[in-house]
Amino acid sequence: MKAAIWIVAAALFPAAANVTAQPTFGNPSPTAGSATSQQANAAADVAAYKAVDYVNKGRRGPDLVVIPGEIKSNNATFTQKFGPNNVADYAELELSQANFGVLERSNLGPLVNEISLAYNLGDPDKARQTMQIGKLKTTKWIVKFDILKAEQISEVKQGFDGRHVGSLLGGLIGGVGGHATGTVASSVQTREATGVWLIGMRYKIMDATTTEQVAQGYTEEKMEVGATGTSVMGVSQSAKGGVGLDTMVQRLIQKNVWEIDSKYK
Repeated sequence: MKAAIWIVAAALFPAAANVTAQPTFGNPSPTAGSATSQQANAAADVAAYKAVDYVNKGRRGPDLVVIPGEIKSNNATFTQKFGPNNVADYAELELSQANFGVLERSNLGPLVNEISLAYNLGDPDKARQTMQIGKLKTTKWIVKFDILKAEQISEVKQGFDGRHVGSLLGGLIGGVGGHATGTVASSVQTREATGVWLIGMRYKIMDATTTEQVAQGYTEEKMEVGATGTSVMGVSQSAKGGVGLDTMVQRLIQKNVWEIDSKYK
């Protein structure tokens, strides 16, 4: 009888089995499936977003508000790309994933500026006054994430230019063979460059009522970017890549949220 019911249900609702399937998308690139495509996709997979299995995500965390932190780096490349709101957006996402009660800044409107001012100045009277409004009454924590360091700490370059070796071989060997050998050697060009960044992030948790600091922590990560290139007899190959600044900021937030979730929930 049960089997018959399932057969009828499948006939009436043929698409039901596909309701929970995640959407998939094709690849219109003309190089899809090629060696360069496979290499580029393999590098991209390493840098892709990966959800963190927060240890206490099964337990509801305190209600909190993330306020924009500070970007204390003077590196122009970083400050042009990132602002405090970018960092706070990532923090709201990860704290929600860890099952904290996040009241998003987009729902607070101009109150965000008042809240930020009160807690950055450590003004408990202003904080208490602000926290009596609407949904803010249940807020226990104010959290912010500051970028304390973002700098390129090292860069190494190396390469090979075959023109001088080709001239030397052509002269030593002589004749047609020497000319051919010299031509091939002269065409060889190789290049390789690697740069390493160091990015550090601090988090602060403040009591929503008193503005007093509940906890703080710091973590930093290295970001490596590199490029290689080779050319022989007009045939060239090159590659470049590495984890981007967006990914690095999100990974630092994930590490800090993991610590908040495991230590202070």
